[in-house]
Amino acid sequence: MIQELILLCLAAFAAGFIDAIVGGGGLLQTPATLLILPHYPVASIFGTVKIPSLAGTTVAAYKYSKQVKFNYKVLISCVVAAFCTSLLGAYSVSMINNAVIKPVILVVLIAVALYTYFNKQFGIHQHKAHSLQKQILLAGFFGLIIGFYDGLIGPGTGSFLILVFIAVLGFDFVGASAHAKIVNMATNLAALLYFSSTGHVLYQYAIPMALFNILGSFFGAKLALLKGNKFIRIFFLIVVFGTILRFAWDVLLK
Repeated sequence: MIQELILLCLAAFAAGFIDAIVGGGGLLQTPATLLILPHYPVASIFGTVKIPSLAGTTVAAYKYSKQVKFNYKVLISCVVAAFCTSLLGAYSVSMINNAVIKPVILVVLIAVALYTYFNKQFGIHQHKAHSLQKQILLAGFFGLIIGFYDGLIGPGTGSFLILVFIAVLGFDFVGASAHAKIVNMATNLAALLYFSSTGHVLYQYAIPMALFNILGSFFGAKLALLKGNKFIRIFFLIVVFGTILRFAWDVLLK
């Protein structure tokens, strides 16, 4: 158990660091936990990783909140929608075949990577493309979709949220990362409420992982705020590319 715990804590630290900058930490943490604890049900793994994810995201959100001004109307719309559908997604884990969803996500990710790479100004400057009312409606709409995805599958949620806040709502990378952390807190909490109520949380692993995820998130958020939009853009591309490889493996090779 000690060896398993050490490996899980290292994965949690790395996940927290990545997640604080551009999201997508779950792409490392969830597969690592599945690999290290193969004898537990998938639902128990999903429930367990929600605790470190929630802890790390909360710390990152706090760090961002001290330097970023939040658009609370847009944020609340997205948070409420995402929280509700994340509960539904967690409930649906055992009823929906992930193999149907993953090819669609793979295509979307490739398009995101190409657009971000060729559009050098993507997320570098904030611009308001819509009225506040339209921003609120769009935030709620995409919150519904991404919240459901986080409850159902999870990995990559932070990156998808950042993409929506930049490409759809007109935020820059720093602002998008800050807002995404708050929404991701809500989706993690909703899924955790469901998994814990059904006995699918391994607390002996989840609590130590949470401490290391917090540590990684602290350093990741600090680095992101120090380096700014251009650094986050590069990091975002790296994480999206890694996400593409992960989903391509699942879709094409498994």
